[in-house]
Amino acid sequence: MDKKKSVKFIAIIGIALLIILLLVIPKLKEDEPAPGEVAGARKINPVVTVNAMVVRPAKLTSLFLTSGSLISNEETELRSEITGRVTEINFVEGSFVKKGTLLVKLNDAELQAQYTKNKLKKELAEDREYRERMLYERNASTKEIYDVAVNELNSIKAEMEFIQAQIVKTEIRAPFDGRVGLRNISVGSYISPTTVIATFQDSDPIKLDFSVPQKYKEYVRKGMNVRFKTPSSGRTYNASVYAIEPRIDANSRTLRVRAVSPNTGGELVAGGFVEVEISLSGLDRSLAVPTQSVTQDIKGEKIFIYKGGKAVPIQVKTGIRTDTEIQIISGIGEGDTIITSGIIQLRPGARVKIAELKH
Repeated sequence: MDKKKSVKFIAIIGIALLIILLLVIPKLKEDEPAPGEVAGARKINPVVTVNAMVVRPAKLTSLFLTSGSLISNEETELRSEITGRVTEINFVEGSFVKKGTLLVKLNDAELQAQYTKNKLKKELAEDREYRERMLYERNASTKEIYDVAVNELNSIKAEMEFIQAQIVKTEIRAPFDGRVGLRNISVGSYISPTTVIATFQDSDPIKLDFSVPQKYKEYVRKGMNVRFKTPSSGRTYNASVYAIEPRIDANSRTLRVRAVSPNTGGELVAGGFVEVEISLSGLDRSLAVPTQSVTQDIKGEKIFIYKGGKAVPIQVKTGIRTDTEIQIISGIGEGDTIITSGIIQLRPGARVKIAELKH
């Protein structure tokens, strides 16, 4: 009898424990944190306090630094068009000369003799042409005889013009106002068209060549000012862009630009290396946002905008940058409210509260 009571008592205790477990376990599951959720956290998303600003158009300017090279305004190598012996050198190395100045003279004695000879022949041919013309006009001679005299005269004139042209080629003159370099010849030297007599250049004004990345192409234009300095002096100079290459270099993906700068004192020397500073001015109505408001994800750059009390991520395309701002080319528009702080705490659709709103 006592044994039966014990079994019954144990059964009652077991049933009671089972009922308790069935009531308690669901409650425990409700209190368990979700996967990835901090223990004790609430299922309701917390509100993130942030700062925000309303996007308005503004003028954005950024500085881009690159390297460049100085080149002469005009530059050439002085050479002779013909072969001959040098009889005169009429310049001082490194000196400035005006256009047309005689720099080098070659021996032209033989050409002068030929010219004199043909000059005498021309006088005789002119006399003959005159006599034959008078006879022809009086019907005392034929047209054929007169034409022979005319052709002979014209032939001599042509020969004289050719000789005169050859004589001119014995004179090497300055092609423009400029400075003569170091000479490679002496009086008595026998030179040919392959001989470089000296370099010749005009460096006032001086030109500046540099390149900018393809993405900055739209910000570079004719007439814009750039600044540059030489590593040796550290002095800053101004230049004005006057020409832009019409195509992008396929290898470097850069655009070649050429500017011009005054060089009256001759301080700047062609071939020199310079550091170029370019002001990349955006449009007067560019959309600019604080640098920290733009973040990266696998799709590219994005911004969180405030919409309906929540943070909404928007993919954007950016342009020029400064230390504090970034130009937004597409993705958001004027009047949008963007979140500028607390970005690291935000998730798509997170509830947010604006503590400070800038307009």
